[in-house]
Amino acid sequence: MKSWLDLPAAAVDEAARELLGWLLTANGVTVRLTEVEAYSGLGEDPASHAHRGVTNRNAVMFGQAGRLYVYQIYGMYNCMNVVCGEVGVAAAVLLRAGEVIAGLEQARERRPAAKSDRDLAGGPGKLTQVLGLDRGANGTSVIDGSGPLTLVPPPAPTPEELIEAGPRVGVTAAHDVPWRFWIRGEPSVSAYRRHTPRLPPTRSVKKP
Repeated sequence: MKSWLDLPAAAVDEAARELLGWLLTANGVTVRLTEVEAYSGLGEDPASHAHRGVTNRNAVMFGQAGRLYVYQIYGMYNCMNVVCGEVGVAAAVLLRAGEVIAGLEQARERRPAAKSDRDLAGGPGKLTQVLGLDRGANGTSVIDGSGPLTLVPPPAPTPEELIEAGPRVGVTAAHDVPWRFWIRGEPSVSAYRRHTPRLPPTRSVKKP
C-alpha cells in the first residue's frame, strides 16, 4: 500500500483517510488528528482554492507533497492544509480537528476561551492556534524537520471501521461531496454545518 505522500493528486481522498490518527507537533504541543477534509485541484473541485488555477495565494497547492498550505479566513483564523499528489497538480488535505495529547498547559494558554479540553483543537482555526502557527508556516515541510510543524504516523493506522465520511463543512460549492473524514466517537470532531448562502436584504416598497 502506498503512503499518502506517494499517492497521486487524484487520490487525495485516500490520503485524507490515511492521515487520520497522525500526530502533529509544533511549539511544544502535540495533537492527534481526528478530522480532515480532502480538496482536489484545477477544474475538478469547485470547493477548492485551486479550482480556477494558480494564484499567489494557492501556489503552494501545486508544489511538492508534504508542504503546508496556510491561509486566513474571516480576516482572523488561520487554516492548515497538507499538500498531496504530484508537483503541478493541486490537491491538499485540510487539517480540521484533533485531540491534544501533549503540551496540554500550553494549549490551554493559547486557547483560553476553549469550553473544555475536548474543544482545544476542535476546528481548523483552533487547531492552528493551539499549535502556535500562523501564515509564516506557509510552504514549509512537515516531513523533513525543516519547518515548525512535524507530521508523523501513529503507532498503528486508524482502523477502517472507525473512519466515517460525510459532506465537507461550510464550503460554498460542491456541498455534498463526502470528502470530510473523521474518527467515530472522538469528542474533538467539529460539528457539521452546511454552508447557508446569505440572502440579499429585502427592500420595503412604499405605497403611492
